[in-house]
Amino acid sequence: MSFWWALIVLAFAFAICKFLLMLIPPNVPSIDVDASDVLDDGNQTKENSFIYIPSRRQTDKVQCYEPATMKYLGYNPALNPDEVQERVAQARKAQVIWAKSSFKQRRQFLRILLKYIVEHQDLICEVSSRDTGKTMVDASLGEIMTTCEKITWLLSEGEKWLKPEYRSSGRSMMHKKSRVEFHPLGVIGAIVSWNYPFHNIFNPMLAAVFSGNSIVIKVSEYASWSGCFYMRIIQTALAAVGAPDNLVEVITGFAETGEALVSSVDKIIFVGSPGVGRMIMRKAADTLIPVTLELGGKDAFIVCEDVNLPHVAQVAVRAALQSSGQNCAGAERFYVHKDIYEKFVAEVARIVKFVTAGPPQAGKYDMGAICMMEHSEKLQNLVNDAVDKGAEIVARGSVGNIGEDAVDQYFPPTVIVNVNHTMKLMQEEAFGPIIPIMKFNTDEEAVRLANDSKYGLGCAVFSGSQRRAREISSQLRCGIAAVNDFASSYMCQSLPFGGVKESGFGRFAGVEGLRACCLIKSVVEDRWWPLVKTVIPKPIQYPVAENGFEFQQSVVEMLYGLNIWDRLRALVTVVKLLTDPKPSTSNTHKRR
Repeated sequence: MSFWWALIVLAFAFAICKFLLMLIPPNVPSIDVDASDVLDDGNQTKENSFIYIPSRRQTDKVQCYEPATMKYLGYNPALNPDEVQERVAQARKAQVIWAKSSFKQRRQFLRILLKYIVEHQDLICEVSSRDTGKTMVDASLGEIMTTCEKITWLLSEGEKWLKPEYRSSGRSMMHKKSRVEFHPLGVIGAIVSWNYPFHNIFNPMLAAVFSGNSIVIKVSEYASWSGCFYMRIIQTALAAVGAPDNLVEVITGFAETGEALVSSVDKIIFVGSPGVGRMIMRKAADTLIPVTLELGGKDAFIVCEDVNLPHVAQVAVRAALQSSGQNCAGAERFYVHKDIYEKFVAEVARIVKFVTAGPPQAGKYDMGAICMMEHSEKLQNLVNDAVDKGAEIVARGSVGNIGEDAVDQYFPPTVIVNVNHTMKLMQEEAFGPIIPIMKFNTDEEAVRLANDSKYGLGCAVFSGSQRRAREISSQLRCGIAAVNDFASSYMCQSLPFGGVKESGFGRFAGVEGLRACCLIKSVVEDRWWPLVKTVIPKPIQYPVAENGFEFQQSVVEMLYGLNIWDRLRALVTVVKLLTDPKPSTSNTHKRR
């Protein structure tokens, strides 16, 4: 009894010591990143304050502007293929050095980044807001929290999942040790979209660098201004831990730049449209490099009749406005049970009427500008097509004062009913603040409607019965499911992120995303070497004996036979053949 008491005391003392150590803050240095050229202090010179008129022609410069005001921000170079290959070559040299770095050094890099992000949230969100038109709140939710969560997960579990993983060796190789090793791939290439300019850079970068790779990231021409500033943060943090120069590179340009990147790296991660994703795959086929594609979605939002209606209506509006305010593919198809359909529509319409789109930096608007040029026109065409086919607009939000000189880059949140799947709005990715609501009668019908899509990224299912919601979500063909919630899975960075069908394939985030940046190597070695070694049994040594196949048959039955008595009988045969083998086939023939 005294032995168990001693163990309990030791365990309690260990827990107390561990708790006390948690109270001691880690020694993480601060970094100083020059942000003087990205802050809007109201004193812009005439050169960078004029209203920018976007050019339809690609040049040697990537022109940058604020989508909320169309004010000019500056430009970045559009790199040509030779310049891209040079950046990749520099990153490859740096990776050879970084591959030998310790996890301690890599964790310190993450801690420095985390400290800077937490202490400079307003700066990061402001830069994101200026470059993409999203509000500060949406930038915090989509840029800061997700990135901090990924860093925290890597600090906690990253090393564990990159250590060799031992596996069973099976019956025939029971004398062997089997393991999987995870080695850096080399240079990872990432082509990322504009919707999360901060997180879309940090997401692949963190996984690549922590797993020992270098990475070259081609940022969108719609978010190059912020991307180059965020690169400055990464470079400063890398320098603070003594990492080699050029380990992480951010490049700017158009399609030619992206194609050159795909041709030069050891793996490509792409976030964008299905059309460009197909071109990426074709280009990657030339060098047979692995590809991860995240191509957007048309997420279904299913509401059963037994829900807390006011709460779910709030979540639905937030999910829909993510397609604009946070510039992401939020929920785009809403299926509501017929028994609460009218009430749900009325509640959503009531909420939407209070939503206003306007300059995000003003702080009083729920939605910001739409980042891509002419996207408002596309959204209006989708609405017009639905109305022409019998749909009805029941509510629209408003657009605030955007200034006399600003180009209209806004689209008011819009609630549409009487929709069906013949309408483009229910089939094509809208990427905008439109809420099309369709009724269903049974759970089976809801599943059928939700699966009637060429996309398969995520879904959300709401019911007063968690079991019912879980059952419905399990039948939806998509990569991510939220039960009685929306988009919560992305805040769980231990989970893989990705879809099926035209939403792409492969995963980032989680163990799967981290290991996807690795060369996965299977290793087998003797378990009790040198006492037990692999030898070739005499009956199947060259020249093979006449009873070689009989011996092999008996070995298979001995190892894998379903009947224990048959296996024992086969064992006797194996022993007999080993101790008294017949002459080899070649020895039974006389030489001519």
